[in-house]
Amino acid sequence: MKKFAFFSILFFSLLNTHSLAKENIMILKLKYGEVVLELYPEKAPNHVKRFKKLSDEGKYDNVVFHRVIDGFMAQTGDVKFGNSSSPDFNLSLAGTGGSDLPDLKAEFSDIAHSRGILSAARSADPNSANSQFFICFESAPHLDRQYSAFGKVVKGMEFVDMIKKGDPNSGSVSDPDKIISLRSK
Repeated sequence: MKKFAFFSILFFSLLNTHSLAKENIMILKLKYGEVVLELYPEKAPNHVKRFKKLSDEGKYDNVVFHRVIDGFMAQTGDVKFGNSSSPDFNLSLAGTGGSDLPDLKAEFSDIAHSRGILSAARSADPNSANSQFFICFESAPHLDRQYSAFGKVVKGMEFVDMIKKGDPNSGSVSDPDKIISLRSK
C-alpha cells in the first residue's frame, strides 16, 4: 500500500511538473522560423506574467526589432510605437513606448545574461520595464543583476541570429524585421 501511495504521488507530481513546464513555453514566429522560449516564473514572476499577457493578447504581433546590435542583442517589444500595423507606428520613436499597463519593479536574479537569454529592456530607472525585451546574441555579463532576465531561447536560436542587424554603434535598424506572432504554446 505504501508503494502504491508513493508511486501515485510521484506520478501526479511528474504530471503537474510537465503541465507547469508546458505552461511556460512560448512560440515566437519570425519570418526565418519558429523560436521556442522557456519562461522562468520562479525567477521573475511579474515579468513572466506581463510577457504572457501581452503575448496572448497579440500585442507583440507585428512589433519590429528596433534596436539590434551584432554580437550583443536584439531588442523589440515597443507595443505603442513599434507595431508596424498600428496607426501609432513610428520607427523613429520605437524604443520609447510601452503598454498601457504600469511599469514593473525590477526582479534581478542569478540568471546570467548568456546567449539566448530573454530579458526586460528598461530606461535608467531599474523599475521602468514595461513591454520591451531583448534576446542576447552572446554573453553580456555586464547586464547580470542589472536587468530582469525572465526566460531563454531553447530552440531556434539560429533564427534569432538572422534578425536584421542595425547600426554598429546605436543599433538602429532601417526596414527592421518584426515579430509575426508570439503566443503561449
